[in-house]
Amino acid sequence: MVSSMQTAPTGLLRVSVATDFGSLHLSPVLGEFLDRYPDISVNLDLDNRYIEMISEGYDAAIRIGEMEDSTLRARKITESTLRMVSSPRYLETYGRPKRIDDLSAHKLLHYSQQANSSVWKMTSHSGEKRHVRTTGSLTVNDGQSLLNAAINGLGIAYLPSFLYHTAMETGLVCDVMPDLPKERQGIFVVYPPGKFTQPKVRAFIDFLAETFAKKGPDHW
Repeated sequence: MVSSMQTAPTGLLRVSVATDFGSLHLSPVLGEFLDRYPDISVNLDLDNRYIEMISEGYDAAIRIGEMEDSTLRARKITESTLRMVSSPRYLETYGRPKRIDDLSAHKLLHYSQQANSSVWKMTSHSGEKRHVRTTGSLTVNDGQSLLNAAINGLGIAYLPSFLYHTAMETGLVCDVMPDLPKERQGIFVVYPPGKFTQPKVRAFIDFLAETFAKKGPDHW
């Protein structure tokens, strides 16, 4: 039985993922994973806080952007792009910024849950790396709520394409500065270090790599 547990994907898999990506993109494909591996059960924790994987007992986590913890192993499964978005009504009221410096006169919505989220990192038309500090009147800790605020004309949000793409396709939001270079961010599955990766974790990693290879900036 012990030998079987070391070779076959089985047991409880605890996974942490940010609420937005988890609800929009991970939970819809979990059924296929569980059908493929009927001996695995999944405990999916959707939470925007930064969890300590090992001390809190998680087997894997989905993380977006720069990897801060170098002690964990990571595999990139896809990418997203960051863009500034707002409602058309907001731009009609306050005007469209033409340069990054123009953003100082606008309402910039603040996503409080991300490290250094009060500063937007972007590339200017000339290729210069710029940092823009948010100055809006609204701070939230959830990406979907931030998107809703942008849709309702409360300001400009800096969001990943996996979150805003549907709203943009339907005209609820638009790209505020479409001629700026697109900022890409990696989406990773991270897991504990060590020579031996449990079969249930390896199966999950391979499934994510296979599933999200068909998705990314060209699709969202």
